[in-house]
Amino acid sequence: MRSTFAGLNTMVHGVQSNRLSLETVGHNISNANTVGYSRQSVNLAATPAQETNGIYGTQWVGTGVDSTSIVRARSVYADKQYWTESSTKSYYEMRQKNYEKVETFFNDTDSVNVQNSLEDFFKAWVDLSSNASTTANRTTVIEEGKTFADRVGTAASQLQDQMRANYDDIALHIEDINKMTDQIVTLNKSIMSAEATGASANDLRDSRDNLADKLATYMNINVYEDDQGMYQIVSNGTTIVGGINNLHLQVSDPVQNNKYGINDFNIMIRETDTIYQPVNGILRAEQDAIEEQKGYIDKLSNMAAFMLTTLNDQHKKGAGNDTEGGTITLADGTTTTIGTTTTIGTTGVNFYGNNDTVYTWNDTKQCVTAVKYADGALAYKAVAEDSDSDGTVDSIKVQMKNSSLTPESTTELDGINVIDALKVNAKLTATNGEQYVAARSWALETNADGTGVKGSVVPNGTGDGSNATLISTLFNSPQSSTIDTTTPRAIGEVSIDAYYNAAMTKLGVDSQSMDDKVTAQDDVVEQVEDWRSSVSGVDWNEELSNMIKFQQGYQGSARCLTTMDEMLDKLVNSTGMVGR
Repeated sequence: MRSTFAGLNTMVHGVQSNRLSLETVGHNISNANTVGYSRQSVNLAATPAQETNGIYGTQWVGTGVDSTSIVRARSVYADKQYWTESSTKSYYEMRQKNYEKVETFFNDTDSVNVQNSLEDFFKAWVDLSSNASTTANRTTVIEEGKTFADRVGTAASQLQDQMRANYDDIALHIEDINKMTDQIVTLNKSIMSAEATGASANDLRDSRDNLADKLATYMNINVYEDDQGMYQIVSNGTTIVGGINNLHLQVSDPVQNNKYGINDFNIMIRETDTIYQPVNGILRAEQDAIEEQKGYIDKLSNMAAFMLTTLNDQHKKGAGNDTEGGTITLADGTTTTIGTTTTIGTTGVNFYGNNDTVYTWNDTKQCVTAVKYADGALAYKAVAEDSDSDGTVDSIKVQMKNSSLTPESTTELDGINVIDALKVNAKLTATNGEQYVAARSWALETNADGTGVKGSVVPNGTGDGSNATLISTLFNSPQSSTIDTTTPRAIGEVSIDAYYNAAMTKLGVDSQSMDDKVTAQDDVVEQVEDWRSSVSGVDWNEELSNMIKFQQGYQGSARCLTTMDEMLDKLVNSTGMVGR
């Protein structure tokens, strides 16, 4: 049996439901520009009908409408796609920024970088080869050699600073990540508590998804929701967030890296003290950038190693312009008094490094072996050789006078240590040191009749620059076009100019490729964002239409309620007054 006032309750439900729908529309419009907001809507359903008896039997009369829930429009699949693509986009963008920084270190359009100093060093040797007796040309070679070493060292130092900055950035990113995972755990608890009675904590869920969006930029994540509405976030097999618990990241203690002159750090999971290795996002981009920057230090190191070994070897084969009084022992063992017609030039002088050290390239270990002898112990001589014993000299070689010397120490140099060793020999930079620049080559000493004196060799005249010519070919000629075609070299068989240009070409290609990847990934993420927005975004036209619809529903319910109230008023207050 329906209550007399049942109709009033029906209209009250209509008024309340339409008002709630209008309030939800207002909430949507207010948050139309709120980042990460998901459009909400009220689910309306007819309330259970009541049984009543009629003249023709039992009837079921509706009791109105009620709101069953307020839900948000959200596509889980779109979210998962966004988190995946956003992580990739952040990776590419961070790599792009690091490429831009590295390119500034090797900006060859600037007159103060490695390429320019390499070219100037080459030109200085070319000039010396054509006029070897000029002090200015000799000094220029030394100064350009110092400049080249300085530019290589500066570029390496900048790369070191950038790697340290990358590690500092990683530490800051980890702080942000830990804050976000803590907040997600807090929201998990709040959402679980709010939804325990069946409600939907829409705004809290939006806040949690916003944090997941930000977290995805730092690392690769997979997000799962359990039956209590809490998120489980897994990254590379590690559960970073598990409902009401989460793990924290931290940087490890510094690990000294002598090869690159920096401290390396690992990303650790604090609770388990294990290494965490991201596979995407900003964290992985920072790690990959550090490894790539180490690779460019290796390139600079190989160039420095080439100078310490190959260029030094050729320089030691020549002779300087210095003359000293007294006697000199020739290769055949005879002693010659130095006079006005005999010019004796010092040989076996390193252009780079220390004069008491022999530098060789260890191709197996990819490092420079530096063998140090006692001060003044090293001495070299030019030797005329008759390899086929036919009485005719076939070649002239420069070798140590005493090959049985015991070295004081042997050091293996690689990475930044080779670059640090690339200093112009102090013997050359001292006062009058330019005379030891070995521009000259050696020749056989001849008799008056023009026949060679077997075993006796002297350097060519002071204006000779033939050894400087041989040194200059090292800059732009492959190994096959130089005197020594067999000894392994730090830069391989190409010239040092080609080696550097190949490295810079690769840098440019890689940088351009990353620019293209960023552009392409921007399009992908934009497409996914449009997809998400089409599902969860607020459409003004739709909301205004809903506002009019619910407004009309509210007014209609209110008008019907007023009408019923008037009918009941008539029934209650006027019935039974007829005939009074």
